[in-house]
Amino acid sequence: MKKIFFVLSMISLLTLSTHAQEKLKTKTGEITFEASVPSFEEVKATNENVSAILNSETGEFAALALVKGFRFKVALMEEHFNENYMESSTYPKAVFKGIIQNFDSSSVTNSPTELVINGSVTMHGETKELSTAVKLWKEGSTIVLSTSFVMKPGDFNIKIPAVVSNKIAEEVTVDAQFSLTK
Repeated sequence: MKKIFFVLSMISLLTLSTHAQEKLKTKTGEITFEASVPSFEEVKATNENVSAILNSETGEFAALALVKGFRFKVALMEEHFNENYMESSTYPKAVFKGIIQNFDSSSVTNSPTELVINGSVTMHGETKELSTAVKLWKEGSTIVLSTSFVMKPGDFNIKIPAVVSNKIAEEVTVDAQFSLTK
């Protein structure tokens, strides 16, 4: 079932023509976010099962994270994240679709190269544009894509109750890494 969901999701994420285009993919991409505030409990979670696909000819890239896949150190924090903030039963996934500017797979080497990716993030029923730096490098036949950027929960209509608002950062740091193969 997961394989069918992955295939259908990736097809719907990218409407790419199939003329000899090489698509690199992963189902084990990693996204970590941190919204910690000094002097309070760490607010940090990681999802290690993020699906992603890269068209190596055009630089089109898409990633899909199931919201319930984020793991926290504290189980109660994870429960509140899913039920109260992200409403993951109603909004089960976060999706990024974009294109890496000036992407040329033949110029990706063992040394990280920095490019810009422009696209959109859809999460919690809202879509916002995102432009951020990405680093790309090769590890054997794998292309690794790594990025870090900042998002605001309010931009996605995610409500933080006043009683805990001073314990959660207004800006959330997001780190992502994908090892993409054929």
